Amino acid sequence: MTITTQNLPTTLEKQVWTWEDYKIQYTVMGTGQPLVLIHGFGASIGHWRKNIPVLANAGYRVYALDLLGFGGSDKAAIDYSMEVWVKLLKDFYDQHIQTPAIFIGNSIGALLSLIILTEHSEIAAGGVLINSAGGLSHRPHELNPVLRIFMATFNKLVANPVTGKFVFNRIRQKSQIRRTLYQVYCDRNAVTDELVDLLYTPSCDPGAQQVFASILTAPPGPSPEELLPQLKSPLLVIWGANDPWTPITGAKIYETAGNDGKDIKIVPIPNAGHCPHDEVPDIVNTAIIDWLADKN
Repeated sequence: MTITTQNLPTTLEKQVWTWEDYKIQYTVMGTGQPLVLIHGFGASIGHWRKNIPVLANAGYRVYALDLLGFGGSDKAAIDYSMEVWVKLLKDFYDQHIQTPAIFIGNSIGALLSLIILTEHSEIAAGGVLINSAGGLSHRPHELNPVLRIFMATFNKLVANPVTGKFVFNRIRQKSQIRRTLYQVYCDRNAVTDELVDLLYTPSCDPGAQQVFASILTAPPGPSPEELLPQLKSPLLVIWGANDPWTPITGAKIYETAGNDGKDIKIVPIPNAGHCPHDEVPDIVNTAIIDWLADKN
């Protein structure tokens, strides 16, 4: 079965929830089993614009929120970490959902989903990981010696109040955002002005540069290898096979866990990069809906 986005609403109604005195933007659509969509680094609710209406139309109540520091949520002056966002998601669930949900994430959002599934299994019925990150930041042992030195220097520049502003202003230029997206999307036609604006607009908010610096210099958090032994819920692992940031070789640990008895299905997607839910949404939506139907 192939699901398409044609003739479905594309405008997402945004709402605001106050969490620990911070404004958190979220959206909800549809009725049925709850799904919680969690974006990756620098993204927001809008990155799911091609998925939310389709999943809602398939009979699910779909929630998506802008993590603190991103999108329309506050750019809080705090020390960011995976733990901060896990608490945010847990509290959001307690207040708004209260029925075991499927957590669906891309990149860092996928790792957050896996943390929820393993550390707060009582609130999760399953998870979908799309090109999952291995950590909020690279662990030194994951980098070759040259890259390790480069990243250490880059992080110092980012953390410095003077050079950090310069680096951030260069990185957030629309032309640079577009170049970066061209690296991680196979189909350049998927890199639209709308997508560039989705990433650019929040970067203009007061405090955005400090958020960027805090996240880039934050600890990586737990690794998938550490989390997977605790997994009890079913898991769908979707991976754009041409991702240069989180190569599909990262799916090997999920394959091993599946061979060890975990309920894990792996779906590689040829000719797609780091964000297949946005680049080839019909394929990803179909994979998710078919998997959910199989689990119900």
